[in-house]
Amino acid sequence: MDVQKYNVVGAILGKSDFVKRCNRMDVTPNSSQHQIKNGDILLTYIGMLCMGKPQYQAVHEMDDDQEFYKYALGITHSIPSEETLRQRMDDIGDSLRSRILAENVKMLHMNGIVPFKLPNGYVPVDIDVTPFDNSKTRKEGVSRTYKGYDGYAPIMAYIGTEGYLVNAQLREGKQHCQCGTPAFLRETIALYRQITDEPLLIRLDTGNDSAENIGILLESGCYFIIKRNLRRESKDGWSEMAKANSQNITIPREGKTVYTGSDWKPVTYTTEDGVEKNVTIRTGCEIIERTIDKYGQFLLPSDIEANTWWTNTGMTDAEVIQNYHAHGECEQFHSEIKTDMDVERLPSGKFETNELVLELTMIDYNILRMIGQETIGGRGPKPRHKVHRRRLRTVIGNLIMLASHITTHARQVVMGLGRSNVWRHAFASKIVSLYGHTHV
Repeated sequence: MDVQKYNVVGAILGKSDFVKRCNRMDVTPNSSQHQIKNGDILLTYIGMLCMGKPQYQAVHEMDDDQEFYKYALGITHSIPSEETLRQRMDDIGDSLRSRILAENVKMLHMNGIVPFKLPNGYVPVDIDVTPFDNSKTRKEGVSRTYKGYDGYAPIMAYIGTEGYLVNAQLREGKQHCQCGTPAFLRETIALYRQITDEPLLIRLDTGNDSAENIGILLESGCYFIIKRNLRRESKDGWSEMAKANSQNITIPREGKTVYTGSDWKPVTYTTEDGVEKNVTIRTGCEIIERTIDKYGQFLLPSDIEANTWWTNTGMTDAEVIQNYHAHGECEQFHSEIKTDMDVERLPSGKFETNELVLELTMIDYNILRMIGQETIGGRGPKPRHKVHRRRLRTVIGNLIMLASHITTHARQVVMGLGRSNVWRHAFASKIVSLYGHTHV
């Protein structure tokens, strides 16, 4: 199999002219003296990220066979040294953010990605902050996070049940999750509209319970489920309302009663044009009253737990609760970025460089996700249980770090896969989807 033509990561990246545009971009006054172009820098680092190795020193692993990696990634000149990679990443910084976001969406389009919908027809959109532990470092922007350690607090935005990453923004660890979120929300919705015309269901945690967010979502025509912050509202007041009005009462066990229902609350927000609007929004609620704890201990007074949500959907109260709980799946997406791709401890001491790393992570994450999705339901190894998403660790270990035999013949580099490799058919199927044929 011709490596230059049949490398999956290189093939996906080769469909766009993003790298060529980067090669023409001036990032330093003496850019004309650079023999290694910006595109080669980004391609090299993207290749490192796809192997789960974001630290700069990992580039030395390419030293023994640079020609192979040049073929595989489509690098035109040469693999940069660790020092060149570090310096050029610092030069580029956050200057490519808008281009990377646009290229990320374009890449999903060109590979025919259609985000999976929920059974109710909505396309789920999960937006959440996840702390990156960078403790015991003096990196720019590292500060105390709400998790109790020093690090960053980036915000991520995923779409579809597969969890494609459409937007990400690096933030200082001490920054509150709502600070800067309205602008991020507008930017993210604009990107989502380029991917799908289906109705979007935006799911947000209690830290983003803001009238401004609700106004942005209403004005953009999005549906939403936002966990409410009770603030000074009384749990007893919600309990009395639920007991008086709830039509859905369940008793999961002795001493525990769950009341599910809805109420309506006024919200006032200001549009981008400065117009103030007053609306009434449905508030779903789940009130749990415990008179006996799970160990059989009687409670006096009763323990009251009140969970409420803003929503403008037509779902039943139980469906609202179920769909918000499904929002927790984005924690798995965070975990894959932080552990499988090993991006949690960012490599640079400069904040803008780490922003670039996180933005390139979006592209790598989606490449790995696309490769993983292609292996489901095909001739790849059958999982014991039905799955709808491959974990990135599986993709990296079995399809990126793929054992093969490399030979050179007739001025071509040929990659041979052993017949004993159970992932060879999954690898070949992705090649077929990209090119329509293969020689595996």
